[in-house]
Amino acid sequence: MNKRIGSLLVVLLIGLVVLSGSVFTVDQRQNALVFQLGEVVSVKKKPGLYFKLPLVQNIRYFDTRIQTLDALDPERFITSEKKNVLVDSFIKWRVIDARQFYVSVGGDEMRAQIRLNQTVNDGLRAEFGKRTINEVVSGRREEIMSIIRSKADQDARKIGVQVVDVRIKRVDLPEAVSENVYRRMEAERKQVANELRSTGAAEAEKIKADADKQKEVIVAEAYRDAQRVKGEGDAKASAVYAASYGKNPEFYAFYRSMQAYRESFKSKSDVMVLDPSADFFKYMKNPRAAGGK
Repeated sequence: MNKRIGSLLVVLLIGLVVLSGSVFTVDQRQNALVFQLGEVVSVKKKPGLYFKLPLVQNIRYFDTRIQTLDALDPERFITSEKKNVLVDSFIKWRVIDARQFYVSVGGDEMRAQIRLNQTVNDGLRAEFGKRTINEVVSGRREEIMSIIRSKADQDARKIGVQVVDVRIKRVDLPEAVSENVYRRMEAERKQVANELRSTGAAEAEKIKADADKQKEVIVAEAYRDAQRVKGEGDAKASAVYAASYGKNPEFYAFYRSMQAYRESFKSKSDVMVLDPSADFFKYMKNPRAAGGK
């Protein structure tokens, strides 16, 4: 009885060992290659429980999550102006074809990173060589990154890798040339500012001259209209005076004499030397005078 129980336990133990060697799992972060006698016989991409032949087949897992390849030191590139720039960048990549990844680089992530880094650096060197410092620093950076990502991804597919993104973190000038470049940029900005000031001053003078011209025209037209209105008023006044004189010459003479007295005597400091018998004093001598000399 004891021998039977012992034999059963041995059989169960052997079965468990065989079963554990026949089962493997793959989670959502991995791909698994199934090897048989050193050759890849299948690729497991979906997560779940799988079976294999014990002692004959073995499994190798590959991480399919996005990984970051960050440059340790900035790389030096030359622009179209033959100026050196220091570029700090990083690469986002992941394995998308585990079989191709194993065949191309033996499944070695270090070898894959070396190839990706070389591909991206070659692309950056070519693109920077076509552009000026101003373009690579601010004007065309997004375009450069898009071109490099596309080219690097095409090459990475050959080793079963996808380049998700390439980013330029920083573009700096070497310290030896930074000061000269900044001085030149400052001089260019000053030149632009002076040109704008000159243009503004010229426009201001033009506007001022036009305003002065319009002012002269308006004043001349106003003076002309004023003289015309004044002349019309004087003509009407003369007509009224003439009509009044014609109706009552004595009253008109008396009225004009009163006006002359008012104007002559309005200041106490005025001094007049006249003949007492002059017509000027006619209405003072005889207010009821009927006119005549």
